[in-house]
Amino acid sequence: MKNASQIINSIQNKPQFSKLSKYSCINKIKSIFTPALQRMIKFGYFKGDILFFVLNHPAAKQEFDNNIQSIKSALNFHMPQECEKNNIKDIKAFVTHTPLKKKTPKKTIKLVYKERAKGNFTIDIKNEKLNTLVKSIQNIIKAKHDT
Repeated sequence: MKNASQIINSIQNKPQFSKLSKYSCINKIKSIFTPALQRMIKFGYFKGDILFFVLNHPAAKQEFDNNIQSIKSALNFHMPQECEKNNIKDIKAFVTHTPLKKKTPKKTIKLVYKERAKGNFTIDIKNEKLNTLVKSIQNIIKAKHDT
């Protein structure tokens, strides 16, 4: 009987789920970098046999360039199990200046309060239009109070 990790590995090895194996490979290589650099990596992707990392800050690019030779040599010496099917010839990075779009959930809360006004107020407005408007509001309040 297979356990959960064996089932997931067998699913990832199927051709229709090849992107899952690439995603796990990218995350495995990303975990090799320092935590500060990991936070500055937006995402990674494969284009041909080259692995690209998209960074969000120029300082991250400089840090990446300083560490990339040691990581490439380590990957040539021992390729992680997740990346065995992906033939990685080179690893590159570039900085993007597009800001992240933060998804803000739209909350529409409709509050319904019981009408406390009874509509018993006097209207002392000289302007005809305003007087009729206030009287129509008074009638609406009286109608809602009666129901």
